[in-house]
Amino acid sequence: MGPLLRPLLRGTTYTRLLHLWVPALPFSVWMFIHPATPWVPALVLVPLGLIPAVRTGEGVQARLLLMPGEREPGISEEPSATWRDRSRTALWLAVRVVLAGVTTVVTVWLPLLAYSAADVAAGGSPGGVPVLEDARPHWAYALLVPVPLILLYASVVGLGELATVAARRLLGPSPAERLAALEARTEQLLERTRIARELHDSIGHALTVAVVQAGAARAAGDPEFTDRALDAIEETGRAALEDLERVLGILREPEKPVSGRPTLADAERLLESARASGAKLDAEVTGPLDTVPGPVSREGYRILQESLTNVLRHAGAVPARVRVGVADGTLTLEIRNPLPAAAPGPGQGPVRGSGLRGIRERAALLGGRARTGPEGGDWQVRVELPVS
Repeated sequence: MGPLLRPLLRGTTYTRLLHLWVPALPFSVWMFIHPATPWVPALVLVPLGLIPAVRTGEGVQARLLLMPGEREPGISEEPSATWRDRSRTALWLAVRVVLAGVTTVVTVWLPLLAYSAADVAAGGSPGGVPVLEDARPHWAYALLVPVPLILLYASVVGLGELATVAARRLLGPSPAERLAALEARTEQLLERTRIARELHDSIGHALTVAVVQAGAARAAGDPEFTDRALDAIEETGRAALEDLERVLGILREPEKPVSGRPTLADAERLLESARASGAKLDAEVTGPLDTVPGPVSREGYRILQESLTNVLRHAGAVPARVRVGVADGTLTLEIRNPLPAAAPGPGQGPVRGSGLRGIRERAALLGGRARTGPEGGDWQVRVELPVS
């Protein structure tokens, strides 16, 4: 009996009943005005359904009363954008009125029938119920009292489920709305992935510099070198905190435009940070970097940052060759460093890290290409991005 009686304990059962009762109100009012034509309010259903805003109101009601608490009820709350949406709304209004009429009859006559059966069993009159109008008082009518109540319970639950199914079919999002929602979801996922990459690149670079500098200062035992190492750690940490604050600002205010992200114009600061960490860089920047579009310049900066982080993390203080240039409509970034003597273990080394995958993904999203791996005894990262 538990599962059968469970709907009695759910608030959804009663909110759905309220939703079924609401359309009966205008008909009830009209019956007081003109009892001979109770069907007149039905004439406005089709014109009403053609009003775009009506679909929004019906969608809000259905979501709040038929499917309260559901995160994705599958009900649109947008105005009708096409004639197909308007016709579906008009059909929904007709279905809703029919269900309201059935619900009104059920919730009025079945309780009255149960009461009349109990009254006849107790020796009273039938109370004007047609089914019992010729009944004579007898105790056996008490056995019929539960039947209308059971039918009432089943009807209320069943009509609520039927209204919910009809709402999903007739008030559900149109194909255009489904596509728009899918695009919005895709944009949200891409934004999350981009933020994850930003945090990985920025914070990973700062921690790598801090670890390398702290280890070098301890090994050197030179106060002057230690001061320079602390200055480098401080500068890199401050830049990482600025990046972190900016990313958190994006998460707090997603509608706010992205600004302040570093570009290749800040590459010199990145190179100096790597030099201060012990890397021996042979760097050359050529071409008009100021003509590189913002998205390409920002992603190029992150690619350079991740590449230098890998040099410090996996190769240490080794000579590295950095080339950044713009020519013939292409931004080229090339970073080479000697391969470390010891082979990396599982989960270590640049080949297995997520940073290189991020470099390739960034290049692919911008229509470019990236090549990473051993090349002539060196480890090479070469990225080409179109700037036109």
